[in-house]
Amino acid sequence: MLPNAKPRIALLAAPETSPAILFGLFDVLSSVGAVYPDMTIGEEGTGLLDVRIVAAGMEPFRCFGAILIEPHASVDTVGDVDVVIVCDMYTPIHTAPKGRYGAEIAWLRRAHARGSLIASVCTGSVVLAEAGLLDGRTCASHWAYGDLFRREYPAVSLDAGAILVLDTEADGIITAAGVTAWQDLALHLIARLCGREHAIRTAKVHLLAGHADGQLPFAALTRRIQDRDAAVARAQAWIADNYGVTNPVTAMAAASGLAPRTFARRFRVAMGQRPIDFVHAIRIDEAKERIELGTGPIEDVAHEVGYEDPTFFRRLFKRQTGLTPAAYRRKFARIAAIVPLRREVVA
Repeated sequence: MLPNAKPRIALLAAPETSPAILFGLFDVLSSVGAVYPDMTIGEEGTGLLDVRIVAAGMEPFRCFGAILIEPHASVDTVGDVDVVIVCDMYTPIHTAPKGRYGAEIAWLRRAHARGSLIASVCTGSVVLAEAGLLDGRTCASHWAYGDLFRREYPAVSLDAGAILVLDTEADGIITAAGVTAWQDLALHLIARLCGREHAIRTAKVHLLAGHADGQLPFAALTRRIQDRDAAVARAQAWIADNYGVTNPVTAMAAASGLAPRTFARRFRVAMGQRPIDFVHAIRIDEAKERIELGTGPIEDVAHEVGYEDPTFFRRLFKRQTGLTPAAYRRKFARIAAIVPLRREVVA
């Protein structure tokens, strides 16, 4: 960064980008230094960050929702920047963006080599993985992409519960979790570039509170039936409707038609986890729905999903969600309490 120059931030966008993330970042980062004085003493301040929307080319395009994007610069014309934020680049949870984003990936590699800090939000980390910038590193991403990372990017360690992964910041990489984790990333970058005082002021202006509980409380089980092993697929489909049975792994093996040891081995190859871990994931996912919408005792929920020992259930629930069952219920209680308006139907 040049002396006395504003830090330059490039928001990398594409047709697969969510406007909520792109324009949320643009609005918040552009407001730093400018809005707080106006809201507190009635005097317009001076923006402290130079924020640009950057794309592969300069031509306007439409992103999700047919929202028009008019880039300020292309990857070939933007010049040196202090920070690049790869906004989400949606891809289906089972499809890596192979062969896509060639110009963007080449630019990201050049920018990282020149010393720019490279950050990502949500599926932006998939683009960084495609670029090879996450090899040998831990990253955050949306919780739904765990299987994709395990299958397509084995050199990358995905921290499914993290909102921000900052251990790689010294290497010039920061990754943020799904969707609204852009807010946590924005506050971190403001503190880094402009100081903590401005980060706090910006949080006050935009009512940004962060995600102190991490991403795990929001995660849901990805229930896509794998298509690599038909016997394992049969067991997956069967346990989805029979998760509360006693000795579930033995029952799954029987449903698959395989001997227990063969089933356990083939399940781990196909799914990347032990059968019992898959059962626990389904049971906890079902328990979460009951806890979110119900008011009954936690012990009853444990029994309904297949656990006779409520203490074991509570430990397992916290391990998978980051919260105790009671804390999880409190987190979603306000949403669950909303009663939808019902209109009278006139005959």
